[in-house]
Amino acid sequence: MAEPVRTALVTGATGGIGRALVSAFRVAGHRVLATDIGPAPPDLDCDHYLPADLARSVSDAAYAASVFARIEGLLGGDGLHALVHNAAVQRLGGVQDLDLDDWQQTLQVNLLAPFFWTQRLWPALVQAQGCVLHISSIHARLSKAGFVAYATSKAALSGMTRAMAVDAAGQVRINAIEPAAIGTPMLQAGFAADPAGLQQLAGCHPSGRIGTPDEVAALAVAMCSPALGFLNGATVGLDGGIAGRLHDPA
Repeated sequence: MAEPVRTALVTGATGGIGRALVSAFRVAGHRVLATDIGPAPPDLDCDHYLPADLARSVSDAAYAASVFARIEGLLGGDGLHALVHNAAVQRLGGVQDLDLDDWQQTLQVNLLAPFFWTQRLWPALVQAQGCVLHISSIHARLSKAGFVAYATSKAALSGMTRAMAVDAAGQVRINAIEPAAIGTPMLQAGFAADPAGLQQLAGCHPSGRIGTPDEVAALAVAMCSPALGFLNGATVGLDGGIAGRLHDPA
């Protein structure tokens, strides 16, 4: 009997980490369905691309139905082996700055979409004995000023990872990665005028550097592999050791 085609669905596929995820799952032999809010970049190496607004998908039932009808039409008979929730928004601001729209967008994309997309695609995941992977953040545990909404959403996402794994009762594995600073094009652009600041950020990590999107993607593929079938309800730090470092004032 022929081996089933393994299928992965990656959200937030056009960003730095998203592109690396799409490529890594393709190299690992998966058929990759990719989605993001904008049109497909011509160089994105996926099998199928579906534009989708995650915030709208949790607030507009008719829109959500149309999105999932397209996804389910592409899945085929072998189910969904890996559902990677990578998409996220980062609305920065402190307690006096954040408004209701900041909170709604942050929670809809970073927390509610991973839950409701998993819920809707649950039958396909169960059929394939698949894995859900949340791309969380070190901000789930350690944060800094101006990240109140983002850090809260990621702390909830990591907590939801553990709770969902318990609730899934072995039907589907659910895990998360909590990266620290990753050298995406967005991060690099943010430090384009401040190379010394980028070097300082790298030096904050005991590894002496920031991480790469390819490292996140390699860990994601490994965590979704049946070879790690006992890995469940885990939040894995990919942080260069920074989570163990205490920064005292000079």
